[in-house]
Amino acid sequence: MTAPIPRDIPDLPAISGIPAPVTSVVPAAAVVAPARRPLAGTYRALVALTAAAAVVTEMVLGSPLRAFSHFAVQSTVLVALVFAVSARRAWSARRPLPSAVTGGTVLYAVITASVYHLLLTNGPVTFSMTTSPTGALVTPAGWLAVTDVAFHTVIPLAVVADWLLLTRPSPPRLIHAAAWLLYPLAYLASTLGRAALVTTDWPAPYLYPFLDVDRHGYRDVLGNALLLGLAFCAAALLIVVVDHLRPDPVHPAEGARTARTATPKTGFRLRPPVG
Repeated sequence: MTAPIPRDIPDLPAISGIPAPVTSVVPAAAVVAPARRPLAGTYRALVALTAAAAVVTEMVLGSPLRAFSHFAVQSTVLVALVFAVSARRAWSARRPLPSAVTGGTVLYAVITASVYHLLLTNGPVTFSMTTSPTGALVTPAGWLAVTDVAFHTVIPLAVVADWLLLTRPSPPRLIHAAAWLLYPLAYLASTLGRAALVTTDWPAPYLYPFLDVDRHGYRDVLGNALLLGLAFCAAALLIVVVDHLRPDPVHPAEGARTARTATPKTGFRLRPPVG
C-alpha cells in the first residue's frame, strides 16, 4: 500500500551551484487587453481641439512664419497631434502611445510653461509673441491674448494633468530622456542660424531675449543656452523618475497586486486534485 500524498510539501532547500531565479515583472498592459476609456478620450479630444484652435488663431491673426517659429507654437502643434491620436486610441480600446512619445510631449509642455513664467514674464526685457511690422513688441489683445494664455499656461497644465491623472505608468528609459533633448538642441541651432542669415525684411530676428546675440553676444547666449540645457536635462530625468514611482491612476490596486505576485519562490507546493 502506498503512503498518502501529503497535502503540503515543505519548501526544498536551495541547491548550491544553481543560480537563484530572476524576478521578471511583466507590465499589465502587455497581458491585459486595453478597455475603452471614454472619459480620457473626451478629455484628450478637447485638449487637442484647444491646441489646434490656438495655433490656427495665432497664425491667422499674426505672421504665420514668425508665429510658427516660436517654441510654444511648435510644442502646441505636437500636443494637438499626440492628443488627437491618444483620444482615438482611448475611444477604440487600442493600446496607448509609447511612453517615449507621451513623455516627450510632457517635457516640451513643461519647458514652454516654465521658461515663459520663470524667465520671460519676470525678465528685464519685455517679451511678447506679437510684434508690429517694424519688429516692435506689442502687448497681445483680444484673441491673441487668449492664445497667449493657452500656449503658456492652459495647455501645459492640461498635458501634465493628463499624464498624472489619466495615463497609466509606462516608465521610459534614460535613452528616451536623452532623445527628448535633441529637439530643444535643434531648435537652438535653427534659431541662431536663421537669425544670422535672416534678411532685412524680418526685423527683430531673435524671438527670445536670452538668445539675442546682438544684445548679449555669442558667449553669453551660449552660456544661457547651457544653463537652460542643464535645466531641461533635469526636467527630463525627473519625468522618468516620477513615471517609475507614481501610482497607476486607472487601476490603483493593480500595481500592489503585481508586486505581491512577482515575489519568487524557492520551492514548490503540491496539492492533491479535488475530486
